[in-house]
Amino acid sequence: MQDELYIKRCIELANKALGHTYPNPLVGSVIVHDNKIIGEGYHHKAGENHAEINAIQSVQDKSLIPESTIYVSLEPCAHYGKTPPCALKIKELGFKKVVIGAMDSHDKVNGKGKKIIQDAGIEAISGVLEKECIELNKRFFTFHEKKRPYIILKWAKSGDGFMDKDFKPVSISNSLVNQFVHQLRADEHAILVGTQTALNDNPALTVRNVQGHNPVRILIDFELKVPHNFNIYNKEAKTIVINSIKDEEKENIRFIKISKENFLNELMNALYKEQIQSVIIEGGRFTLQQFIDEDLWDEAIVIENGNLKFGNGTQAPKIEAQLQREEKFRDNSILFYNNK
Repeated sequence: MQDELYIKRCIELANKALGHTYPNPLVGSVIVHDNKIIGEGYHHKAGENHAEINAIQSVQDKSLIPESTIYVSLEPCAHYGKTPPCALKIKELGFKKVVIGAMDSHDKVNGKGKKIIQDAGIEAISGVLEKECIELNKRFFTFHEKKRPYIILKWAKSGDGFMDKDFKPVSISNSLVNQFVHQLRADEHAILVGTQTALNDNPALTVRNVQGHNPVRILIDFELKVPHNFNIYNKEAKTIVINSIKDEEKENIRFIKISKENFLNELMNALYKEQIQSVIIEGGRFTLQQFIDEDLWDEAIVIENGNLKFGNGTQAPKIEAQLQREEKFRDNSILFYNNK
């Protein structure tokens, strides 16, 4: 039970960096001596110290380390990247024991970190709160295991199931939900819309109502119909334009040419090459339904305003999935679905 308590704390710490560590995973670490936390840390962003190093540096009395247990939510790395391997640092300092939440399926690690530790004669156990630790890094694991981003579908609909009124844009969600949506953008790596949504709504797809990073904007625009003076082309965020005409890069805009045949597969390959670990699909209906029909999604977030009845307009996508949970934001409900 003590091990679970400390791994839970690792997860709490790791979550503080949500949206900031790409392409690296979220990791937290805690150092315990005689049932007392003497150090803790988490990975803040790519290129900076890993969680274990931050935890080690926070220990005031380093002489306690050989008698201490280090807890880490993900297997310590075993390769030289922008920082040296954490597994070697743990071996060098001679911790008494290492407790790992989830093993790292990335081919550069994948058991190698744990092996370095065990070969040094240090006790190492893994799989403590494994499910929760995998959930913490669902984006990272999906990206490396499925060779595609983690996909979150999102749309808003009226009580009678329409996304707009008489095919014209109209506000559905309230100010509280708008804040939730902007936090979602800040937490995820990228956000995607189709041509029609860009033309109809002229969205900026940036983070405004909360603090955080702007996601990478992805526009599906095969014929390049969206004018360059539209918000999606402004300099506020990196933008990827998926099209069938040209490959080109200038300033913050990257044009990637793919074929319309087997479009979703080509798109996933392109986003994987661009190292995009998670993407919010914001619509419109045609784009969303394509992902649903191909069963190519991990989560769906549906905002519903039960008080609004439009009577006519664009029908919301149809999704066959079990509702995981529902959250109320005044007169709006947010429905969360997972693709099992």
